[in-house]
Amino acid sequence: MMRIFCSRSREAADRKPSLAAIFFSTLALLLCAASAHAAAPRPAPDFTFEGVGGKKSLRSLRGQPVVVVIAKSPKTKAFRKETESLEEIYHEFAGKGVVFVVAFSETEGEVKSNIPFVFANNAVSLASAYDLRKDIVVAVIGKDGNLDLITGQMVPAWRIREVIANNFETQNLARKEQPKGPPAAAPVPAKPLAPGVEPDITPSARPKKP
Repeated sequence: MMRIFCSRSREAADRKPSLAAIFFSTLALLLCAASAHAAAPRPAPDFTFEGVGGKKSLRSLRGQPVVVVIAKSPKTKAFRKETESLEEIYHEFAGKGVVFVVAFSETEGEVKSNIPFVFANNAVSLASAYDLRKDIVVAVIGKDGNLDLITGQMVPAWRIREVIANNFETQNLARKEQPKGPPAAAPVPAKPLAPGVEPDITPSARPKKP
């Protein structure tokens, strides 16, 4: 009986490293896949709106950050709070070409805000494309047309400001501009002369005449 028990214990011990290796290998693959997915740009679902000269699309806003707010109705508490939050940064970004878009999936109505919202067409389809499940969806679209932020919760003004200032395009450009190779070594300062020691004035140490 003792030999059988020892034999089984050895077999179990032999299996443990292989199971652990499989677990950590799988975990590493999942983490790599999640990292690659998070780093990849995600194009924003297209939509149209009425602009100067007729119907326009999201593609016509390339080069401008776009803030999209989708709600069921302008009377919902979440939408009213979000517009109040956006008013804090509207004047800051109005001169930078930021466009604010709104859409209501159930009930349309007047938006009581000093922000000149652009009303998106076909709000029901837009709400589906941006995955509106509860009361609100807030999205920030970068100048390149990719989603820099999308969430089903209210977003404070400071977070919107942060996303617009550090969008995917800006971060990608910053990565390209980083200098390659190790940083240049700082110059070594000259050692101070000991008291009573005169500086070297040999011909090789004298500065050359222009």
